[in-house]
Amino acid sequence: MSSIKRFGILTSGGDAPGLNTAIRGVCRTAMIQYGMEPIGIKNGYRGLIEGHFTPLGAEDISGILTRGGTILGTSRDKPFKNPEIDPETGLFPVDKIKANYKKWNLDALVCVGGNGTNTTASFLAKEGLNVIGLPKTIDNDIVKTDITFGFHTALDVATEAVDRIHSTAHSHSRIMVIEVMGHKAGWLGLYSGVAGGADVILLPEIPYDIDSIASYIMKRRDAGKEFSIVVVAEGALSKEEALLPKKELKKRRKSMPYSIAYRVAHELEEVTGLVSRVTVLGYLQRGGTPSPYDRVLASQFGVAAAHFLAEEKFGNLVAIQNNQITAVPLDEVAGKIKNIPLDHEMISVGRGLGTHFGD
Repeated sequence: MSSIKRFGILTSGGDAPGLNTAIRGVCRTAMIQYGMEPIGIKNGYRGLIEGHFTPLGAEDISGILTRGGTILGTSRDKPFKNPEIDPETGLFPVDKIKANYKKWNLDALVCVGGNGTNTTASFLAKEGLNVIGLPKTIDNDIVKTDITFGFHTALDVATEAVDRIHSTAHSHSRIMVIEVMGHKAGWLGLYSGVAGGADVILLPEIPYDIDSIASYIMKRRDAGKEFSIVVVAEGALSKEEALLPKKELKKRRKSMPYSIAYRVAHELEEVTGLVSRVTVLGYLQRGGTPSPYDRVLASQFGVAAAHFLAEEKFGNLVAIQNNQITAVPLDEVAGKIKNIPLDHEMISVGRGLGTHFGD
């Protein structure tokens, strides 16, 4: 038995395959091995602020292993960003969180999410709450962990899309531009591009030159290859954009009437004269049943989180490094993005296969 009797659990940020699996892993282990009582917090940090809590029993987490989404709901609320006083209570969001934490007699809090979620978790830890974080995101961009759950399922979906679009590209002799998620880091674009045999992969980490891409595609055409597959991460940027201050780049992107894949397709049509078509995968990558890999990974993280609760390893992210579960201080994760190193093995693999990265 553990001195931790009652804990809250929430999911925050964008949904990802494996969230329910992780909830199940934490709660089942905590109940079966330690006799703890889980309390579900609805809609992420918003529910923590507004006090939307509900006890979670064995029946509540039964049958959710394979279910997509999250039974707890989610939101993107960030209680420490531009906080406003509640006119009814006169309290800031963090004060309401502390009050609800105390009202529900919570001994600890498990926060399941990506970069923003775990950054907020680190702030709550500094406010004196007993917090444990879990790494969820299809972007795989949380530092200090080799992998995040949700990534492999999204990779499966994106790769299947590239595979299917290959046949259309071949039939119509077109440039097919496929946009995948990855606003600040291009892990999903890199891996799905290599797995799907993309001819061009554009990533946030490697600013592109449209003339270089066009030249590469025309050389393919001269060699008798009538079509080209271009995988574009949503955060890909040109070499000119890479020189802009962050605020100016953000302003320009907001003013774009369409996403980056459409711009790339339009630019390629103008330079090459070849017909280009766009497919934006969007939320398809985040929805649906988690893959077996992500079910196993999310279960590992969830079970480890329950052990962390029992051992009072608070203020940590449950991470995996070299296939071993480990505790990483949340303040080492907060506010950081795991970008792809330019010397990463998979970039070398792509270049070895003749893939063009736009540079």
